Amino acid sequence: MTSAIILAGGLGTRLRGAVPDLPKPMAPIAGRPFLAHQMDHWIDQGVRHFVLSVGYRHEAIVEFFGDRYREARLTYAVERTPLGTGGALLLAARELPPNERVLLLNGDTYFDVNLDRLRVFAEQHDADWCFSLFRADQPGRYMGLQVEADGRIAALAHNDQAIGRLANGGVYLVHPRALRQTALDEGRPLSLENDLFPAWLAAGQRFYGMACEGSFIDIGVPHDYHRAAAVLPHRADLTTGAPHLDECT
Repeated sequence: MTSAIILAGGLGTRLRGAVPDLPKPMAPIAGRPFLAHQMDHWIDQGVRHFVLSVGYRHEAIVEFFGDRYREARLTYAVERTPLGTGGALLLAARELPPNERVLLLNGDTYFDVNLDRLRVFAEQHDADWCFSLFRADQPGRYMGLQVEADGRIAALAHNDQAIGRLANGGVYLVHPRALRQTALDEGRPLSLENDLFPAWLAAGQRFYGMACEGSFIDIGVPHDYHRAAAVLPHRADLTTGAPHLDECT
């Protein structure tokens, strides 16, 4: 069984004007939370356990989804004080089985990645971290990467990539040993991209990236949020997996 952590605790300040009263992963897309669309994609590929790392307005997520969604079990790692993406990951990792690779997902990003291909690529390269990469269409918005011909990530270049260059798509397959190899303190705010990734890369962890051609959408800004319905797959047959948002108001 594959488990996944979804980092769903951000404040979503840039999206507040479009979705003022909900945590960002609950932003409605075609009447259903973005988080439901995201989990649908991974349940269809065999994920049966999600650890939802939640913080801001987490009650809205817990009350809406409860402890199951479709065939998947849901557990929650609640930030009592903001921990950043890195601190939230370390907190959520306590809920995982100790000896299996885990998916790590951003709660505001949908990326149509094939899990089987990602798993095979990660195992072939014995990767601690296997990044899913996409071709950036907005310079400076996403983490650019220096990727060697075999997929090894040699350097991180935060917010420093040109249009068409490979960038971090926010979907990772993580070897269990990777999360055990940290000397940084849990329980304090940490950034995944600015603190943990550089520290782990410098410590010799094996970072690899696989280019993926599937649809990508980051709803973190209003413009992309409003076009998300055109990017996400239409799943009319799954709308009973969770109630529509207007049924819970």
